[in-house]
Amino acid sequence: MLPIVDRPAIQWVVEEAARAGAREIFVIVDPGVGVLIERHFNSQEEGPLAGLEHVNVHPIVQDVPRGLGDAVRTAATAVGNQPFFTLLVDNLVFPDGDVLPGMAAAAEAGSVVCLRELGTEFLARYGFIVPGEWRNEQVVEVLGAIEKPGVEAAPSKLGLIGRYLFTGKIFEALDHVEPGVGGEIQLTDAIHTVGEAGNCLGYVAADDLLDSGTPSGYLEASTILGAAHPDFGARYRAFVTEFTEGL
Repeated sequence: MLPIVDRPAIQWVVEEAARAGAREIFVIVDPGVGVLIERHFNSQEEGPLAGLEHVNVHPIVQDVPRGLGDAVRTAATAVGNQPFFTLLVDNLVFPDGDVLPGMAAAAEAGSVVCLRELGTEFLARYGFIVPGEWRNEQVVEVLGAIEKPGVEAAPSKLGLIGRYLFTGKIFEALDHVEPGVGGEIQLTDAIHTVGEAGNCLGYVAADDLLDSGTPSGYLEASTILGAAHPDFGARYRAFVTEFTEGL
């Protein structure tokens, strides 16, 4: 619920999913947070948020934080066996930089993960894939994946950047994942399983995502999204220009 410009980060992500055609949104939350999600998205007094009139948002509580893989697994009953997008809230897309349609177009019978070529400094922070054959300049086979491999163990520089299109096979994989890095159930380990089985492709995004999960990234995301805002972006850009010229 951390605000970015004029709305909470979760709303930016829900709007992104809605633009890709999602109508049922499940938000994995800590205990006590679900009521805030319900109040924001489903207030009967104020009515639905603009652009989200046909979207239903449901909080699902993850009782104990056991890792990203466990958070995804928490939605298994609600999602069932149908394909579903997974979006991390601390990663936001640039204006006009949606990746979900491209991922959906790349899908065959398995899952699709969003990728970017990342610098060495990210090798101990992100999951990275084992690439196989390239289908075209943006789509590559995923043969496996390693969470936070570091420089020595990195199988590539193609990092997982917070957007996924999964089939129900990801839940089967998560049911057999043992605690990994940090003692957590790592989503990357389940991606490794479906990749080894030949059920995963990677879609290389044209742009990075905005990382609002760090102080510097939060400031950058707020500036980029604020500067592109249709109502007050022009005024904000003028302010930033004037301010930086005076430094």
